[in-house]
Amino acid sequence: MTRQDIVLDVHERPKVPQWISLSIQHLFAMFGATILVPFLVGLSPSVALISSGLSTLGYLVITKGQIPAYLGSSFAFIAPVIAAKASGGPGTAMLVGFMAGMIYGIVALLIKQFGVKWLLNILPPIVVGPVIMVIGLGLAGNAVNMAMRIDPNDAATYSSLHFSVALVTLFLTIIATMFFKGFFGVIPVLFGIVCGYTYAAIVGIVDFSGVTAAKWFEAPELLIPFVTYSPELKWSVAIAMLPVVIVTFSENIGHQMVLSKVINRNLLVKPGLHRAIAGDGFALTLASLIGGPPNTTYGENIGVLAITRVFSVFVIGGAAVFAIIFGFIGKFSALISSIPTNVMGGVSILLFGIIASSGLRMLIDNKVDFSKNRNLIIASVILVIGIGGAFIQVTEQVQISGMALAAIIGAILNFVLPGREKNVDENALLSEDNN
Repeated sequence: MTRQDIVLDVHERPKVPQWISLSIQHLFAMFGATILVPFLVGLSPSVALISSGLSTLGYLVITKGQIPAYLGSSFAFIAPVIAAKASGGPGTAMLVGFMAGMIYGIVALLIKQFGVKWLLNILPPIVVGPVIMVIGLGLAGNAVNMAMRIDPNDAATYSSLHFSVALVTLFLTIIATMFFKGFFGVIPVLFGIVCGYTYAAIVGIVDFSGVTAAKWFEAPELLIPFVTYSPELKWSVAIAMLPVVIVTFSENIGHQMVLSKVINRNLLVKPGLHRAIAGDGFALTLASLIGGPPNTTYGENIGVLAITRVFSVFVIGGAAVFAIIFGFIGKFSALISSIPTNVMGGVSILLFGIIASSGLRMLIDNKVDFSKNRNLIIASVILVIGIGGAFIQVTEQVQISGMALAAIIGAILNFVLPGREKNVDENALLSEDNN
């Protein structure tokens, strides 16, 4: 890529009118997914926007303004957050992000000291791929219930009308994903939600009373530890969170590799993978301290960078500022809250399926050979244990179940079964020293 191919380089600042328009474009790219996650786990979309903006600004500082990445709500943490909230309320759910952030910080220090080979050997594609598939398929029931029912938790509330809203949303999102080009090609989720919401309003299942009553400017209800709630550590929550961290580590490494190719810089060397991981850890911790869902770098915004050839961190920072501002607009928050669960269910059918398919794609891209019995065994065990809901009751309060148990057993099998590749190919971008 030549300098002529770049519209704005990483440290170039656009003029104000262009700056605003480019930043809003990134805001749209992350918006649909960022508000969907808190909607699914029962957290505040406004707080999610604020934590997303603050996390991104912090990430830019930690990475020395060298990585133009936007951070938004992570789909990988949906299951453990839901489980944590069910077992101990919002306060316990917030500990998921906090504990993950602490682990990220430790791993960042280890990567700075020892490089990244050890991490890739612990998390090879044959383990991570099936775990990603378990995350997506494990949420399939949630998506279907949201799509088909007036109340997702009550099987007796099936409604053809409400299901039609989900199907319209799903099909329009698919159309946008398949056929839209340019800027609109990177916001298919937002397009689907808007169209589904419009259809839901037409058929009369949207309640606008909350929007009418809401104030224009309103401070969101933050969940602050020891102020609004008392944190309660549950080891079952910590165990359930660990396999998700395994997945998000791999996801973050992948994002850095893709972004390095997009902007033609080896970000794994400068500013270093350890800074990127530390930035993600900061985002997870910050979100948990104010009541937002766990955050991670967004592939949607990397897509915007690739399309526009605008790599400026000032544009990314501008999008973060706009996200924070939107979080304080009460009418906007109320409008999001008025979206029927069936709309989100329709989008979730596609998104949760894509998560599962991403695990399959990881196996294909890394040419995992399923003619080898060891690979077939590892993947099979992870999938059945994870989706089937197997568990080990360690103590009365601690249970290793589902995805967590599947990931642990998969990692053990990878180490004990013969034929393991002891030196993982780090790819050309990972061949250099990351210290």
